[in-house]
Amino acid sequence: MPRHRELKITLKPLQLILCVALGLWLGAVAIALSLGLALRWWPEQVQPVAQAVAPGIAQPAAPPTQPLDAQNEMFERYKDILHKQEQQQAAEAAQGNPRNLNSPKCQFWLSQNRTAPTDKSQANVLEFCY
Repeated sequence: MPRHRELKITLKPLQLILCVALGLWLGAVAIALSLGLALRWWPEQVQPVAQAVAPGIAQPAAPPTQPLDAQNEMFERYKDILHKQEQQQAAEAAQGNPRNLNSPKCQFWLSQNRTAPTDKSQANVLEFCY
């Protein structure tokens, strides 16, 4: 009959505790590095997972903002364009109104506004043609 070999295990508690602690620490470092690399390479796919795992750490990056002066300048240009469009529409409406065909002041300012549009001519079209 074959003889079974006996395996003797000696337990050293301090060595076991240190090995388990080192393994846990290395595992945590590996997970953190993996999440960091995943966030860098696949942000749109990993972002919901990262927020679920660590909501305080993985916040979505704020979109780049333009300087306040550039935003104000763009808004002012937008308002100017809207104002010019409103004035142009008002002048076109004034030209189509049959009552304005009999008003000499309206006819004068309409022709002035057509040939050399200025703020004054546009204001006078709005005043005399409505």
